[in-house]
Amino acid sequence: MDKLKIKCKSFVEGEWIPLKNTARGEDISPCFELEGITANAKSIAITFDDASHPLFPNYNHWVIWNIPIQNVIPEAIPHGTVVNSLGGAMQGIAYGKHRYKGPKPPLKSIHTYVFTFYILDCKLELPPNSRKRDLLVQMEGHILQQAILSGKFQSYRE
Repeated sequence: MDKLKIKCKSFVEGEWIPLKNTARGEDISPCFELEGITANAKSIAITFDDASHPLFPNYNHWVIWNIPIQNVIPEAIPHGTVVNSLGGAMQGIAYGKHRYKGPKPPLKSIHTYVFTFYILDCKLELPPNSRKRDLLVQMEGHILQQAILSGKFQSYRE
């Protein structure tokens, strides 16, 4: 099976997430390029987590599923439960309720954030108020490929 590769037009693996993609900036989701999607894929799901949150490890900032198979996930995905511009993809409940919510760690602390991409063999039937845990349960046995892209952010870096 082909290895799924994720590239971001805004930052490279492990580097700084640009201000525009954070809650201290424009708070818009980055653009992603996916390479090596398997031929029998039916949908894409993405989770976005703060891996450095001191009280709630892997604090979920964004959850979206039923993205049609495509090689580019566009920047600035609109807010809302249903994303018509992404073929009816669904955004659930996270820190960004029914939307992407970018990094916003406490002043001067550096946090690592992780985007996880799931390539699935089906579309999922989940209610709009679903959370990451609900998504993970529904995806069991349907994940064909998985890849991550991480970046870091520090509020008001000096």
